[in-house]
Amino acid sequence: MRRADAMGLLPREKLIESLDMSTVAQFLHHIAKAGISHGSYQDLVDPSGLDSDKLEGLLSQVSRALEESPAPVFEWPQLLELFGVDQLAQLLRISPSSVRRYKAHARMTPDDVAARMHFLALVAGELAGAYNDIGIRRWFDRKRTLLENRSPAEVLTRHEWRPTDPGPSKVRDLARSLLSAPAT
Repeated sequence: MRRADAMGLLPREKLIESLDMSTVAQFLHHIAKAGISHGSYQDLVDPSGLDSDKLEGLLSQVSRALEESPAPVFEWPQLLELFGVDQLAQLLRISPSSVRRYKAHARMTPDDVAARMHFLALVAGELAGAYNDIGIRRWFDRKRTLLENRSPAEVLTRHEWRPTDPGPSKVRDLARSLLSAPAT
């Protein structure tokens, strides 16, 4: 759910108080409206015969679909709210005016920018388990031993990057490690 929320796919006004089948179905409905994992939502429309193993498999499927599905229309507002125009432009390696044009749909988001933006949304989703929005923004600016004493922002803004490049992969691994380690 953190991943979908970081991608801007969950409604902002709904507070999730319990994780029951109804909540999961609502969560999948919002993801399906974005064109992601529609079949998984359909599987929950009639949850009879859906045991815990099948549910776990279904949610794993949804998680993989989210991982592989950039959603710029939803991610622009979410990441702009988190980072602001200047920091987001810097992390994406584009100009602030391009950020504004893409967000306003005045120009279509190029695939390479959409891939970098999706990467940032996924990293933010990983960090959301340990930090609030201020902490997430600061996390990108703190130097890390595992990044050779560079900050995640320095790794990402040094040159044009793709999410699969070694530097960004290290940044993502570092963010993921927060869920299993007490400190980074």
